[in-house]
Amino acid sequence: MAQDWIWGAVGGLMIGSAAALYLLVNGRIMGASGILGGLVDGTGRSTMIERLAFLFGALVVPPLLVPLYDRVDTQITTNPVIIIAAGLLVGIGTRLANGCTSGHGVCGISRFAPRGLGATALYLVAGAVTVLVFRHVLGVI
Repeated sequence: MAQDWIWGAVGGLMIGSAAALYLLVNGRIMGASGILGGLVDGTGRSTMIERLAFLFGALVVPPLLVPLYDRVDTQITTNPVIIIAAGLLVGIGTRLANGCTSGHGVCGISRFAPRGLGATALYLVAGAVTVLVFRHVLGVI
């Protein structure tokens, strides 16, 4: 659709604003993997309420926005093996990079953090190579 870029811009502004607010209020970087990881491994017990609030918002708000869309075309595959493999690979990559796209990409780049700049460059290249191999060489996506 012609106005799809608007939704991307709105989403980017919302994520950027949330990251800035999280940093200003809590003094910590808003990395979704770190927020979730702290709940899973128990290191985030002291900030459990804010972590749960963040996850609650991430899970509850998207379904509330469904009425704004006529249809949502994610172009995701219906093959469960590929979906599970992709999720596991993203999780492994997030762990290896010590963060995710929200931590490194949104927060790291905005602070000119060398680690964020490097990690973002690497995951963009890795994503491009993955699409090249899986779509154009193997033909599975």
